[in-house]
Amino acid sequence: MGDRFAEGSWALILGGSSGFGLATAHKLAEHGMNLCLVHRDRRSLQRAVEPEFEKIRGQGVRLVAFNVDGLDPQKRCEVLDELARELGGEGRVRVLLHSIAFGHLKLLAPEAPSRRRGAARLAEKLGLDEQKVRSALDELLLEGLDESHALASPPRYRPQLLEEEDMAHTVYAMGTSLYGWVRDLHGRGLFAADARVFGLTSEGNALAWKGYAAVSAAKAALEALARSIAVEFAPHGIRCNVLQPGITETPALAAIPGSGHMKAQARLRNPLGRLTTPRDVANVVYLLSGDDAAWVNGALIRVDGGEHVSGVTS
Repeated sequence: MGDRFAEGSWALILGGSSGFGLATAHKLAEHGMNLCLVHRDRRSLQRAVEPEFEKIRGQGVRLVAFNVDGLDPQKRCEVLDELARELGGEGRVRVLLHSIAFGHLKLLAPEAPSRRRGAARLAEKLGLDEQKVRSALDELLLEGLDESHALASPPRYRPQLLEEEDMAHTVYAMGTSLYGWVRDLHGRGLFAADARVFGLTSEGNALAWKGYAAVSAAKAALEALARSIAVEFAPHGIRCNVLQPGITETPALAAIPGSGHMKAQARLRNPLGRLTTPRDVANVVYLLSGDDAAWVNGALIRVDGGEHVSGVTS
């Protein structure tokens, strides 16, 4: 089990019902941290996640969950009012994790006709029907034959182009909304004397993936904001760092057009030959939440098994 957090330690996780948020909740609970989980799920999905919440409570920690819009300032106030009551006189928020994955995945410009000719040339060489060859390659990609990604059908994107409102909403949801939570937690005196704030970014912060422009802008904004939080809130005992996972199987990834191609490329490129998992990231959140990591502040930490430095495919 390892070291346990001090009694009265809490983590507030935004986006705590799936992916990185839920994995982090499990990990921190294993080490005695109480949890406040904010998430936004339809009723059917809410029923599916309740067993996960009960499993966390089985670790002997307290857990309160709010199925509300964490981007709504009024709902944020209501959550913090309730959290303050749960904390009582002794409890304090040691960890704040921003894991909100809600953005618009749309192209900036109409897509040009594909220049991929690999499947057509292969079909011609074999004397086979091109569509049958392409369908076979697509099936192989779905089955996990990563090498087929270069010849499989290209991703399909929505015909609607990104609007300015889409961009603004995404940047707020996945980026700058972090500030409101930090500000209000601090203003209410709910942070622990040695608190840790975490944001999540991706390799799309520096690479241009088609259909990812709004999220890329949000990640860049998040990183800039996190640096400022790290500097301006440091005198109040708050450290702020950003984690950059590698390609990870999450509901957010599944929503990205061409996610199958991204996973195949990542596995071929990663020195360890696999995708990052939510648990990999949760483990690093746990490590950076401990006393020994108190001097880590304002950093961007890659959690990808070396994916970002690898220029080769296996």
